[in-house]
Amino acid sequence: MDEQTPIFAIAMAAELSGLHPQTLRQYDRLGLVNPGRTAGKSRRYSMRDVVQLREVARLSAEGLNLEGIRRILDLENQVATLVTRVRELETALADEMLNRPGRRVFAARESGDVISLRAGTRAQRSTELVVWRPYPRD
Repeated sequence: MDEQTPIFAIAMAAELSGLHPQTLRQYDRLGLVNPGRTAGKSRRYSMRDVVQLREVARLSAEGLNLEGIRRILDLENQVATLVTRVRELETALADEMLNRPGRRVFAARESGDVISLRAGTRAQRSTELVVWRPYPRD
């Protein structure tokens, strides 16, 4: 069982969040929190849902309207999804690098050309010095 598992009935979720059950129903209708449903269509809240309900109550107490709160929660959920995806990709990349030692790596030049490198080598960097003068001198 994890924080995403919908286990709490609406009465328990209301008690844990400090909100009235009718408020939870309203938040569900507005899309602020989307609880799971049983086969009989009754709501089941996860611990993550309860945390979001508490966040809605906190933001509401600070004076934000429900549409602003919905937008904040949507953005936070997107960030959480992206963080999870980045971790998955980092793990896949690390596994791939361990499973295929000696494979070639690619880099891009300043011009955009792609160059192939042996694993463990670095692309050569330009050592040119460029002086920028914003105004011509007399």
